[in-house]
Amino acid sequence: MKMPRRPKEASGTSGMKAAINGVLNCSTLDGWWPEACNHAVNGWQFGDGFVGETEAEHDKHDGDALYKVLLEEVIPTYYDNREKWVEMMKQSILDCKDQFAVKRMLEEYYERLYV
Repeated sequence: MKMPRRPKEASGTSGMKAAINGVLNCSTLDGWWPEACNHAVNGWQFGDGFVGETEAEHDKHDGDALYKVLLEEVIPTYYDNREKWVEMMKQSILDCKDQFAVKRMLEEYYERLYV
């Protein structure tokens, strides 16, 4: 599992494709995820915007935050609340299918650049 180090996420197209197919994202709020994440409804976010003075400090902070969300939220939901997990998968699809679709992007680009 690779997590982006804020603010170096490119665009997040792999996360978008995954979400549209019902995969639940768990990531830092970077790239596309701040626009899409509804924590514990369509996926999870971790970290709090902290930027360390060194990459090691930053990574430790985000790593600790990741483990906290995994151990306290993601894993218990998967194993103990299958109904919520499936509902979150459906919500991931609903929340992302239009907002992050190529059709929407092309229409917006056309309107902003050529109209």
